[in-house]
Amino acid sequence: MSRLSVRKTYKLYIGGAFPRSESGRSYPVTSAKGDFLANASLASRKDARDAVVAARKAFPGWSGATAYNRGQILYRVAEMLEGRRAQFAEEHGGGKRTALESVDAAVDRLVWYAGWSDKITSVHGAANAVAGPYFNLSAPEPTGVVAVVAPADPLLGLVSVVAPVIVTGNTCVVVASEPSPLAAITLAEVLATSDLPGGVVNLLTGKQAELAPWLAAHMDVNGLDLTGVTDADLALRCEQEAAENLKRVLRPVQEDWTADPGIGRMTRFLETKTVWHPKGV
Repeated sequence: MSRLSVRKTYKLYIGGAFPRSESGRSYPVTSAKGDFLANASLASRKDARDAVVAARKAFPGWSGATAYNRGQILYRVAEMLEGRRAQFAEEHGGGKRTALESVDAAVDRLVWYAGWSDKITSVHGAANAVAGPYFNLSAPEPTGVVAVVAPADPLLGLVSVVAPVIVTGNTCVVVASEPSPLAAITLAEVLATSDLPGGVVNLLTGKQAELAPWLAAHMDVNGLDLTGVTDADLALRCEQEAAENLKRVLRPVQEDWTADPGIGRMTRFLETKTVWHPKGV
């Protein structure tokens, strides 16, 4: 007797849990050939607000953790992703070889950022030369809650925008690729089993035009990464909304996700604190 397979239900990822959208809405996700793949949750503004609340709640603990510990957790995420390599390659679509290469690149990108966790402070901080009997030290600190609009690349691009935000101590709310959201929710399952505290990464699936401006205008969001925004008018609107509380904004750019990422994405969402201390007293 044949049996029906258990179809996967794709939900949101907020505060370490997997809720359905409070609106009860969903939208169909199709392959590059137009074949139906699954229904993804269509996140609402209420879901976005809930995600920001979860990210803010997680921020003190995550930013207060040692840089070494954050690096360990990112490395654990890479381990778990490596263990589900075949599954991600299958969901990636396209040729099998290309899909496996993309998954491997995402794993390597996580390991790369994990290695920077306890080094970025030394590279980006400084002991400044001043005229006077003082030590003058500059040290980077995380910005806070960062809203990220993920690029179209469903896995490597997603990892490349999320990892630099969280490795430096920020928490984030991510709007997944609108046409290809399934890899993001599967990645959320990896995050949920990788010792990453709930709320550090929150993943929403749905429409950029509905969620991005709302997150840009949210007064408890401290940074905005618009990398995945492809509509110029939408990007401009988001920047205008973000100006209300002086968010740090990373404008949309075309990037080769296979290239050396550098440290720019880590430093973009860091604040520099300068401390003066008398000496010779």
